[in-house]
Amino acid sequence: MMTMVEPSARPRVLVVDDNDVIVARASAVLASTCDVVGTAKDGRAALRAAKDLHPDVIVLDISMPELTGFEVAAQLRDLGSQAVVVFLTVHLDEDFVMAAQAVGGMGYVIKPRLSSDLAHAVSEARAGRSFVSKRR
Repeated sequence: MMTMVEPSARPRVLVVDDNDVIVARASAVLASTCDVVGTAKDGRAALRAAKDLHPDVIVLDISMPELTGFEVAAQLRDLGSQAVVVFLTVHLDEDFVMAAQAVGGMGYVIKPRLSSDLAHAVSEARAGRSFVSKRR
């Protein structure tokens, strides 16, 4: 008798940031709960990676070369991507939070809170709930 193996509940995550240190930190934080399936350093590379890798979640910087994170998120939505987006950014301004939500972002993590908030934000986003880092 053959037994069925349950598919992994671990989300497949693409991490996108133009700073290698941030990519490494985010990947390390997510490693215990997620499968980081790829990384990208700019907006165009993010779109290619999302198309090729079909991640469940995209952790996306806002300020990047080529295309901003907002532009990437909007294009992903237009292309029919089912990946949920969690923004990871230095921007604390409420206008950025509203802009992130307007393009479909489910999570908004500020980089100083990466270690404490990112895994939780990914989990909440996967469950269809929004998450925004507290300033303090």
